[in-house]
Amino acid sequence: MSIKDSIYASEQQVKDFSFDQNVVEVFPDMIQRSVPGYATIVSTMGKLAGQYAQSNSNLYDLGCSLGAVTLSMRRNIRTDNCQIIAVDNSQAMIERCKLHLHGFKSDVPVEVMLGDINELAIENASVVAMNFTLQFIPHGQRQALLEKIYANLKPGGVLLLSEKIKAQNEQCDNLLIDLHHDFKRHNGYSELEISQKRTAIENVMRPDPLDTHFKRLSDIGFSQTQVWYQCFNFCSMIAIK
Repeated sequence: MSIKDSIYASEQQVKDFSFDQNVVEVFPDMIQRSVPGYATIVSTMGKLAGQYAQSNSNLYDLGCSLGAVTLSMRRNIRTDNCQIIAVDNSQAMIERCKLHLHGFKSDVPVEVMLGDINELAIENASVVAMNFTLQFIPHGQRQALLEKIYANLKPGGVLLLSEKIKAQNEQCDNLLIDLHHDFKRHNGYSELEISQKRTAIENVMRPDPLDTHFKRLSDIGFSQTQVWYQCFNFCSMIAIK
């Protein structure tokens, strides 16, 4: 049973959000109560990885946090000689991720790495997953990162991308934000928690509109891009090389 997220339950001087030890301890509860459809997203990303994994290739989980997508991939891969490489820049996340992975036996090897995905050498990839990761990358670095992923994907390889998105106009964006906040209220977060979490995250997470994602992926060279899940301002896409 996960520990309940109460990080923002008391009034405080709010600092920029970071994936530190405090967040690690409550992350499973935080993500389930904050992201609508998170369990569906994770399980489906695993199924898609199983469908598109190519023999003798690498699968990447970039921004792996506690390894939920990595575990989902492992459960679904039936292809010969595949390896998963899970990367995160939070030492606390990586240490807990390793513990989670050791709890499940699998024939699919996993390498868990502490590092900056912008500096990571991606090689011989058939699947690259970024589950709510790109939104934390500075805008000026997103294009180069996606270009690197595309260049090192095998033909027929896929990028599995989940992101919080902005609507194209202010009225619709406010509607999606209000629906999301209502979802969090329904899951037991107080007005203070919702307000303080929003303050903490606004300087570190800057979402793009869906059209921006589509244009960027198309300009880079992906032949097909499709949203397969959306609830409020959270969506998951597949981009095929």
